[in-house]
Amino acid sequence: MAWCNVHFFGESIQKHSAMNVLLPEGDGPFPVLVLLHGLSDDYSIWHRRTSIEQIVATMPLIVVMPDGHRSFYCNDPNPGGCAYEDHIVNDVVGFVDRTFPTVAEASGRAIGGLSMGGYGAMMLALRHPDVFSAVSAHSSAFHFTHRAIAGRADVSPYAASFPAGKYDCFALAESFAAGDAELAIRFDCGADDGLLEANRDFHAHLDRLGIDHQYAEYPGAHTWEYWGEHIRDTLAFIK
Repeated sequence: MAWCNVHFFGESIQKHSAMNVLLPEGDGPFPVLVLLHGLSDDYSIWHRRTSIEQIVATMPLIVVMPDGHRSFYCNDPNPGGCAYEDHIVNDVVGFVDRTFPTVAEASGRAIGGLSMGGYGAMMLALRHPDVFSAVSAHSSAFHFTHRAIAGRADVSPYAASFPAGKYDCFALAESFAAGDAELAIRFDCGADDGLLEANRDFHAHLDRLGIDHQYAEYPGAHTWEYWGEHIRDTLAFIK
């Protein structure tokens, strides 16, 4: 397996960005997992804080870990804001498909993440089922743009700047349920995680809508110990 540290120009955000890529041995083509980071981290964190490289060492899978800054992977409508939704869907996916031996279609592409990245993974999958065929999220901030997040003055004004429903996972799920797209969905959360209520609410919402999905709660909190263990569930789900 090769570990690639990639620096490239993101056309959608008009700036240079970076990502880590784990590339298996062989000629491919290989399916792809795009794995997103949380609010306080960057593209390097999955590789630095978990055993992801060891876990996928024998898997025929390309793992792509891009940078999303503090964007919640949305297109920021504020002056000077960057289009990180477009960056992931167009710049990152496009660069990876042009550069590596991928299965360059939705059936060969999954997305996952933790916390902000868990929200981002679910949001992007629901908005782009033509790009991703599966999503697996951990400890996700599903209430982002759906309702105010208590105690997060750094996040709430940003969330309020978006058009109603555009990036709300609850509203996106309703639109998804009314259509005919297909998407394999799973998510989990720790029983001692402060985002547990948001995950339970989203699980109940999908149940009400009749959207097939897997949801699990495990012992643990909003920690790297939890994510390092349960990334294995994501990898098992997307096989």
